[in-house]
Amino acid sequence: MSGVLSFRISEGIKNTGKPPIPQAYEWGATYQPTEGRPLLDMSQGVPGVPPPPILLEALGKASSSTGSCGYLPNEGVTSLREAMAGEMKIRYGADTDVTYRDIAITAGCNLAFVAVAITLADAGDEVILPIPWYFNHEMTLTMLGIKPVLLQTCAKDGFLPSPERCAELITSKTKAIVLCTPNNPTGAIYPPSHLASFAKLARDKNIALVLDETYRDFITTGVPHHLFAPGSSPPAAASGLPADWAWRTTLIHLFSFSKSYCIPGHRLGLVCAPPALLPALNTALDSLQICAPRPPQAALAPLVPTLRAFVRETAEAVAHRHTLFKKSLPARWTIGSQGGYYAFVRHPFAGVHADEVCKRLAVEMGVVTLPAGFFGPRGDGAVEAPVRSDEERWIRFSVANVDDRKVELVCERLAESEQVFGWRLN
Repeated sequence: MSGVLSFRISEGIKNTGKPPIPQAYEWGATYQPTEGRPLLDMSQGVPGVPPPPILLEALGKASSSTGSCGYLPNEGVTSLREAMAGEMKIRYGADTDVTYRDIAITAGCNLAFVAVAITLADAGDEVILPIPWYFNHEMTLTMLGIKPVLLQTCAKDGFLPSPERCAELITSKTKAIVLCTPNNPTGAIYPPSHLASFAKLARDKNIALVLDETYRDFITTGVPHHLFAPGSSPPAAASGLPADWAWRTTLIHLFSFSKSYCIPGHRLGLVCAPPALLPALNTALDSLQICAPRPPQAALAPLVPTLRAFVRETAEAVAHRHTLFKKSLPARWTIGSQGGYYAFVRHPFAGVHADEVCKRLAVEMGVVTLPAGFFGPRGDGAVEAPVRSDEERWIRFSVANVDDRKVELVCERLAESEQVFGWRLN
């Protein structure tokens, strides 16, 4: 069978890096597990628990209903949009000004980002993206011919992007600033005042602020921000928003049902955007999805208030695991930021690139993690050594898809690696 194509692959795809997670799994596949020493996976951000029985039952019922077999308007089921608007008022506070008309349901949050990128920018335009980045954001922009302009973050700032540095990157080609909080991969939670600074900057420069809040519900202390409140409200004013702030001029919010409701396989996401933008966004959505999957929308719509306790309990369990991970981590391994599903950790091996550390952790210690290089321009999985700077010593650990005992075992193996690898420690 010939392996040569008689046609060419697009330049956009050729220029787009490969998804890096399979590289980590290739490393893990070479480990020889035993009953007493299994493979421990803290790489991918997947829920560690199934959805509750009431949701599973509703999903089954909706999937077997003939009423779920037809098309929907591409903005989604009205009852789910209404339920999520109500949920946002609870999550962001009583002053939240959001209605179902601001919301469109999508086939996952990644597709939501693709649709927003297509709607906002043309090939050759620029979008500002903090680095380390969520690799699917960068992959989407590159595939579409949109230039990702890198906003560097660093450990000394807790991996928070700088609004002042961002302002210096804005040009006539800039169409949006993209932020992810709690961040993937660093776990950094951007304070409300920090987000207010970016919102003001975006509005002043007449560009969009795209806020990916996939991990919103894993903030267990306080509200994520006050951007959905009018600037005249006390919470918005206290966070630094101007009195004339109105989110519908500037903000585009993305959300995923995958993490909060533990249904990543059902592919459901959400865009909350200005109604003036939604007709253009729907043009993109009609081309990409026609409509989001109907059964999970039908199942979730009446259950959203009931599931609030499950979402909260899941978030508290993840927060507990973060605490346990921090407590159990060997002293030489340093947490730079932590939140959502992730902890961003500096390894202790002097002069060794995180890619090489992660490869040996997987192959020799049976611990699968992702190096910071997977979340930047070198995200093709290539091992590069020696390390060129301290910023290349960071590793992402996902605490969501492991139980407490596995967290402890991972940390025990990290301590063991300090002796096994034979590298100089600092």
